Amino acid sequence: MKAYPHPTLDYQTSTVQTVFRILLGLNLAFAGIGHLTWARVEFLAQVPTWLPMNGDLVVILSGIVEVALGLALIFLGKYRTLVGWIVALFFVLVFPGNISQYVNKIDAFGLNSDKARLIRLFFQPILVIWALWSTGAWSSWRKSKQSTN
Repeated sequence: MKAYPHPTLDYQTSTVQTVFRILLGLNLAFAGIGHLTWARVEFLAQVPTWLPMNGDLVVILSGIVEVALGLALIFLGKYRTLVGWIVALFFVLVFPGNISQYVNKIDAFGLNSDKARLIRLFFQPILVIWALWSTGAWSSWRKSKQSTN
């Protein structure tokens, strides 16, 4: 029976990746604090109307999750690949809010035109890639796949 590398401890990241992981963590924590304080109304504009929950509750809960994920990126380096996958998943899960803002032509965060809201949609995949690259999650997964072949 072949042993597989542990997905959270296997891949070492470079100094550049570490810096970008911490920057992403700081940005997530900052955005999460914004959800809970000064930018709550702006974030409310991104909550899809079809969601069967109170929009303000969604903003608060997503803010708490963002703060937690940001802190995890910064302080849980030992589990960086697992955290990277969770952060990437979070970015995928909140993407419908960005689509909703675009489709419903909702102004928020200075996105006051269809063009600006459309351009914003292309940044979400970049955040997913950033999370996976800076934590070594993608490389760790690829390495584990290669060792199984």
